[in-house]
Amino acid sequence: MGGGIVVFGGGGRAGRAVTAEARRRGYEVTAVVREPARYPELGAEGVTVVRGDVTDPGAVRAVGGGHVAAVHAVSPFSGPEQGFDSLDPDFFAKAADALLSGLTATGVRRLVAVGLFANLLGADGRPVMDDPAVFPPEIRPFARAHTAGLDRLRAHAAGEDAVDWVMLTPGGGLEQGAPRTGRYAFGGERVPEGAGPMLSYADLAVAVVDEIEWPTRHRTRVSVTAAE
Repeated sequence: MGGGIVVFGGGGRAGRAVTAEARRRGYEVTAVVREPARYPELGAEGVTVVRGDVTDPGAVRAVGGGHVAAVHAVSPFSGPEQGFDSLDPDFFAKAADALLSGLTATGVRRLVAVGLFANLLGADGRPVMDDPAVFPPEIRPFARAHTAGLDRLRAHAAGEDAVDWVMLTPGGGLEQGAPRTGRYAFGGERVPEGAGPMLSYADLAVAVVDEIEWPTRHRTRVSVTAAE
């Protein structure tokens, strides 16, 4: 597969890992961030850093054209320590709408999104975020916002010109700086059983780029874990 990949959220941990993996395979990458001046280190051979807003369909159209696929790895802020006062509960729903609209308009047919562990289903069939015994209630607004984005993707009508999306959801923690093994395992909607090794960001990126090069999952969400 030729062409380039546009990575929305290219300045985050997952976005950086995906960019590195895509470059490793020879893809040109457009890394989309809110403030390019904050990420001078992102610019490298084969990587173009641009300003863009993933919730704006016009911005998605402007940066999406000419790419073979898009990756959605955007978070509206860096983490719980920033607080939730500024959280737009519609952020991920707006992002899903803008991506589906903007990518369709530019002919980009493959979208791989990075999901959130909190909305996988636990052993009792409830989303993890609904169990206060295992999920901090103060983080639930973020989890609910992320889930709204997944719901928006699921509601997207199928069709010949529809975006073929998949959401890859880490089935547990992600380990920054862990080595790339090139191996991973897909699951379903439930939290994987057992406490296996943590998935590295590098191997999450392998799964993301694999699903661009050789799509195996379509219009669905799956868990991804480290291979035993």
